[in-house]
Order: sequence, then structure tokens, then C-alpha cells
Amino acid sequence: MKLLKTLFCVVLIMALAITTLSGTSLDWNEEVKSLRGTSRFLSENGRVALTCEKNPKICVVKGSAGPDCCNNKCVKFSTDRLNCGRCGKKCSFGKICCEGKCVNPNTNKKHCGKCGNKCNTKGSCVLGMCNYA
Repeated sequence: MKLLKTLFCVVLIMALAITTLSGTSLDWNEEVKSLRGTSRFLSENGRVALTCEKNPKICVVKGSAGPDCCNNKCVKFSTDRLNCGRCGKKCSFGKICCEGKCVNPNTNKKHCGKCGNKCNTKGSCVLGMCNYA
């Protein structure tokens, strides 16, 4: 009988511990999500202190996504399909961003198949290949 009471108390304590810990773990997860991808060096009270809108030079740092700042994100206007040449200029389906302009790589002689792939002067670009027979 004493063993049964002890077992019941252990189960009750475990149940209380689980319900108590599950409530605090949700709060902890939310806090972690707000700091995701930032370091303590960049964070200030859980918020990122350096942004490209306030400090555009951070986009020039090695490893940055690009030298241009758009909607508080570093991008590269010359190749970014969602910000081609300027903020918010999206290339339509099937087009890519080359030198800040939306082009069709299947037919463009200066960017045949990919950016910078130039066909010779007499050739043409068909299906993304120069001089396709």
C-alpha cells in the first residue's frame, strides 16, 4: 500500500512538472525565434541594432548578400530577380536579372542561357544555346 502511495505521488509530481515546464518552454522558444540568425554583438534588447537602412555600409561587408539595400535587406540589383535594377522590380516568369535588366535567357544574344554568355555576332540564341542548329 505504501509503494502504491509513493508511486502515485511520483506520477503526480511528474505531471505537474511537465505542465509547468511546457508553459515556460513556449515562452523560451518565442524568445529564441526573435533572436534567430543574430549574434549577441548585433543584438540590442533582442532586436538587431544594425540595419542597412540605417547603416547602408553593412551591405558592402564581405559575405553580404549584395551591396544594395532594399526593404532593410542587402541585395544585388544587378542579379536579384526580385529587385532587378531597383527595389521591388520583379522579373516575370522565365526571365532572369542580368546587369540590372530582366532578360529572357532563351533568346537574348548577350545573356544566352545565363548572364554574360554572349553569342558571336553572326550567331543567334535559341533555347538558351548559341548557334543552335
